[in-house]
Amino acid sequence: MSFAIRGDILDPLGKQFALNNEQLGTAAGAWAYGFTLSILIGGQLVDLLGMKRILALAFVAHVAGVALTIFANGFWMLFAGTLSIGLGNGLVEAAVNPLVATIYSDRKTEKLNQLHVWFPGGIVIGGLISYALTRMGYEANWQLKMAVILVPAVIYGLMFLGQKFPATERVQQGVSTAGMYREALRPLFLVLLFCMILTASTELAPNQWLPDIMTKTAGLSGILVLVWINGLMALGRMYAGPIVHRLSPIGLLIGSATLSAIGLFALSAATSPVTALGAATIFAVGICYFWPTMLGITSERFPSGGALLMAIIGGVGTLSVAIFTRLLGGFYDAAGPRMALRYMMVLPIILIVIFSAIWLFDRSRGGYKVVKLAPEQMPEGGMSEAYAGDGTRAPKA
Repeated sequence: MSFAIRGDILDPLGKQFALNNEQLGTAAGAWAYGFTLSILIGGQLVDLLGMKRILALAFVAHVAGVALTIFANGFWMLFAGTLSIGLGNGLVEAAVNPLVATIYSDRKTEKLNQLHVWFPGGIVIGGLISYALTRMGYEANWQLKMAVILVPAVIYGLMFLGQKFPATERVQQGVSTAGMYREALRPLFLVLLFCMILTASTELAPNQWLPDIMTKTAGLSGILVLVWINGLMALGRMYAGPIVHRLSPIGLLIGSATLSAIGLFALSAATSPVTALGAATIFAVGICYFWPTMLGITSERFPSGGALLMAIIGGVGTLSVAIFTRLLGGFYDAAGPRMALRYMMVLPIILIVIFSAIWLFDRSRGGYKVVKLAPEQMPEGGMSEAYAGDGTRAPKA
């Protein structure tokens, strides 16, 4: 919800505080710095402090971030408020991603996609509320729109009271902390880490600017375009299971990168509400599976990495979003909104090449392998099962 509402209020924030698009991009992207910091630290502390304490800290950060934004008096308070919300977002993911991977250890990619329905789902809810407030005459009252974020914050704070949380999968299976850290140096993980920079930036940096861009270039309420994109993403993630098992996670990512590149080009060329919605549909299908599938692959291929590797993937991806949100704002100032979107096409084109190489490598070794940990064993000693070259599951190795 914070992502949608922040995107919708960029224009009134720029006018009230006399900020240019690059400054707005810097302030709007500050959440990514907070997210990166908190998920990297939180991912290492989940096993020490427990998931429940991590989520309590997230609640405090969310409330503080909303308050700082509402009472902001200039750029730096806006930056601090968005940074604090990002800290809360990162702490939430530091806890719930390994929680889901632990509870659903046999269906990680599928269930992580379903968990992450509620990132685009939250954008739909926040976007519609923000649009309704604008229609009711509160377009300039960005403080009221930000205050709406307190509602889900209080709800999730109450939901977790009294709940008991399990130990993470890594701890349950007896993998040492040193073994967890060693996983971060494996070559394939480092390749995936680079890919996360590109997938996260392709998905989130344009989305932060689309409400503003589509309003100006296509004559359609930009926040409704964002709602449409994220509604489609939510549906796609909800029913990700059959698609993942048919294509394999890497095959799914190849298709995602291809459609993302086409979608960005189509959005840059959109001149009417109809063409804007058509382009947004292609883009939505393209970016839909990026984030949760990258988390799923990390957890399936490197289960000994536990919460740490999932945190590193999420943190580095989010840090890249902060950088590219600012770069996109700079491209916007220098070359206009259409060319800014076309510059972003480079990212998914690179991804097509890398994911295709990984797919070919996996195919040469019998297909995509899901590592199954046995107690007190590293992946080399564990069990695995594989996707055959056509995406179906091969017999257990």
